[in-house]
Amino acid sequence: MGVIVGGRRVLIAAFAAALAGAGLTASPAGADSTVRIHDIQGAAHISPLNGQQVAQVPGVVTATASDGFWFEDPQPDRNRATAEGLFVRTDAQPTVATGDAVTVTGTVSEFRPDDIATNLTRTEITSPTLTVVSSDNSLPVTVIGKDRWPPRRTIKDNAPGDVETSDVFEPVTDGLDFWESLEGMRLEIDDAVAVGPTDSFGDVPVLARDGAGASVRTRRGGVAVRPHDFNPERLILSNRLADTPDVNVGDHFVDPVTGVLDYSIGNYKLLITEPAVRVADGPARETTRAPKQDELSIATLNVENLAATSPQAKFDQLAGLIVNNLKSPDLINVDELQDNSGSTDDGTVAADQTVAKLVAAIEAAGGPAYEWRAIDPQDKADGGWVSGNVRVGFLFRTDRGLNFVDRPGGDATTPTGVTNVDGQARLTLSPGRIDPGNAAFVDNRKPLAGEFTWRGERLIVVANDWRSKGLHARRYGCHDTCDQPLFGRFQPPALVTEDQRVAQATVVADFVQQIRAIDRDAHVVVAGQLNDYPWSPPLRALTDDTRLWNLSARLPLPERYTHVFDGNSHVLDHILLSTKLFVRPHEYDVVHVNAEYADQASDHDPTIVRITLS
Repeated sequence: MGVIVGGRRVLIAAFAAALAGAGLTASPAGADSTVRIHDIQGAAHISPLNGQQVAQVPGVVTATASDGFWFEDPQPDRNRATAEGLFVRTDAQPTVATGDAVTVTGTVSEFRPDDIATNLTRTEITSPTLTVVSSDNSLPVTVIGKDRWPPRRTIKDNAPGDVETSDVFEPVTDGLDFWESLEGMRLEIDDAVAVGPTDSFGDVPVLARDGAGASVRTRRGGVAVRPHDFNPERLILSNRLADTPDVNVGDHFVDPVTGVLDYSIGNYKLLITEPAVRVADGPARETTRAPKQDELSIATLNVENLAATSPQAKFDQLAGLIVNNLKSPDLINVDELQDNSGSTDDGTVAADQTVAKLVAAIEAAGGPAYEWRAIDPQDKADGGWVSGNVRVGFLFRTDRGLNFVDRPGGDATTPTGVTNVDGQARLTLSPGRIDPGNAAFVDNRKPLAGEFTWRGERLIVVANDWRSKGLHARRYGCHDTCDQPLFGRFQPPALVTEDQRVAQATVVADFVQQIRAIDRDAHVVVAGQLNDYPWSPPLRALTDDTRLWNLSARLPLPERYTHVFDGNSHVLDHILLSTKLFVRPHEYDVVHVNAEYADQASDHDPTIVRITLS
C-alpha cells in the first residue's frame, strides 16, 4: 500500500476542492478517475467494475480495522439501489483515521468470506494507493427506520438461483437486496431491541425502532417466523470492532447503535464502532404450573451435549430448571445427552455417569428421584458431536403413578417391534430403537420407543432427535451438508438436510401406524427435537396419515417457538399426541427459560404437556 498525505483540513467542503488540486498520484493506465463509490457498488450483488482498476475514488473514512478501512461518499447519488460505502483492504493496520477524507486508487475485487460458496461477497478495493485530503470531517450516517426501512417479509424472490448472476435487484421489496444496497455504509439503529441473545461469537440480532413495523413479534420481545416470512428486517450487531454486551431477548440499549454494514457467515452484520451498553428490560424466565393429582406431565428437554465431564454448574442449572421451572415432570424426553467421556474420543459409549450426575443434581435441588432408560449407541455412529455419542432417553419419576415396562433385549442395532396382545399394542423391546439400521438414521440419532403405565393406563412414547438443519454448525465448517443460509448466495436457500428428516419422519410414522393397526385407541406420544417447523414436509410426513396431533402447531404464533437463531424465533421441539390422548383434557406449554437468554443451560426451551389421564 502506498500513502500520500495531503492537507489536513477540517471542513468537508474543502474535500471537493482538494480533489481538483495538483499533487495527487497519477492514475494507472486504464484506470477510471471519475468513478464514485456508488459506481463501484452498482445495483447488484457483484460490482460492475469487478477486476478493474479505479483511481482517486473519494470518500470519508467511517471505520478502521486491522486489515483495512471503510469509507463513504458524503455526496451520494439519488439511486438508493447503489451503496455509498466500501471497504479498502490494506492487509495491515491502515494509517488513516476515522474522519479522514481520502481518495483511493486500486483494484475492485469481490471477497467471499471464508471462501465458502454459499456466502455472498463483499465488494472491496485492493492493492490501494491513497491520499489523505483532510481530517476531522463529520461522518455520514443512514438511520434505519427513518432514512431507510427494510422489507418486512421477503428475503429474495423472483430470481431463483445464483443472485450474483441475476439481473433482478429489488431493494425496496427484497431484504437481501436492501441490505446489499447499504453494504459498507455507516448505519445507525435507534431504539434497537434485541430479538436474540448474545451468542458465543458476540453477535446480537436486533430490530430498529423497538421493532416498529416488524411482522409478528413474540409476546416476549422476539420476532417469529412464518412459512414465507423469515424476517428480513433483522440485523445482527457484531463485536468485530467494538464490544457487544451480553443481552437477552427484549433488552434495549442506552444509546443509538452505530456501525458499518458488512457481511460474514451467511449474514449482513453491523460492525458497531462504539461499545453498546445494555438496558436490561427483557422478560424474566418462565415457570410452568405443577401438575394436578390426576394429570400426567410429559416434557421435552434438550441438555445440549451434557456429559459427565461437563461443569457441575451446568448440571445444577439443568436441575434447577427441571425442579423449579418445569415442576419435576413425570416423564422427560431427553436429547443431546453424551457419554461419560464427552468430547474425548476413547471408545466410551456408556452414559451412566452422566445420568447419575444429573439425577443427583435434581435431588440436590429438591426434586424427586428419577430413573433412566435408554440404549447406548455404537461408537461414533449417531452424529452430532461425534465422539460424544449423543443419544435420546427417558428420565422419569415413579412416585406419582408412572412406571416403565421393561422388556429386555434392546441394543444399538436390534429394532423393537409391535405385537398384538389381547387386542392391545405392545413393544417387543422396551426400551428399544426403531429401525436403527434404516438409511434414514445413518450418522444420526435413532428414535427410542418405551412402554409406560400410568395408574392402569398404558402408553407408548417415542423420543426423537432428528437430523439437524446445521444452523449453528455452519460456523464450524458445515456447509455442503447443512441448510444454506437465509441471506446466502443461492435463493431460495437449499434445505440440504430436509430429505433426511422426511425419511426419518416416515420411519416413525410407519411405526405409529403399526401400533394403530392393532389398537386405533392406543395412547401414543411422539416427542423431542424434530428440528423442523410445524408446516414443514418432515412434520407433514409424520402427521398426515397417523392421526397424531402436533401441540406446538396449535399455539398462537407469538408463543410458538422453542429456539432462537440469528433473531428468528421458531419451534424445533414438539410433542404429538394420538387422538385418544388428544381428546383428553390437556394443557401444553413452551417454558421460555433458555433460548432467549445469553446465560442458558441449553439453546432450546423445554416443552411440557399435562394430560388428565386417570
